[in-house]
Amino acid sequence: MASTACDTRCDIAVNILFMNDSAALYGLDGPARATENAAGFDLRAALPPSDSVLQVGPGERMLVPTGIAIEPLADGVAGFVYSRSGLGAAKGLTVAQGVGLIDPDYRGEIIVYLLNTSSLTHTLQRGDRIAQLVFQPFFRPKWRRCETLGTTARGVGGFGHTGK
Repeated sequence: MASTACDTRCDIAVNILFMNDSAALYGLDGPARATENAAGFDLRAALPPSDSVLQVGPGERMLVPTGIAIEPLADGVAGFVYSRSGLGAAKGLTVAQGVGLIDPDYRGEIIVYLLNTSSLTHTLQRGDRIAQLVFQPFFRPKWRRCETLGTTARGVGGFGHTGK
């Protein structure tokens, strides 16, 4: 039998706060996964009914509210906002900073900064899936000052050092 990262399910408790009426688009349970084994939970464009469409032009960045705030209840776990692969690959709408970090002590609404990397204007509508939220562990280093670092075959070789 193959070993797994966890002997039991790796579920953690996360409090969720619905910030406004637009968050109702998540249903009663909050963000959902597309499949049973998906790692990411879909974040949606929680646009108000009065302004339910956004246009994102070529090269433009747009702040998109999700309508939720979270509180992971496990120590050493944070939320990470990733681009949806279909949205990024097919339409060129990606998370502007690459990956968004939701620190475990942040209590404000999750806002996704989308970047249109395509040459076309894209329309976002209220309720569209715009990104995915993944919970991951993080590590806090215990810094140890030293005079030298260990040697490796690579050494101090930087960008492009290992060739193609």
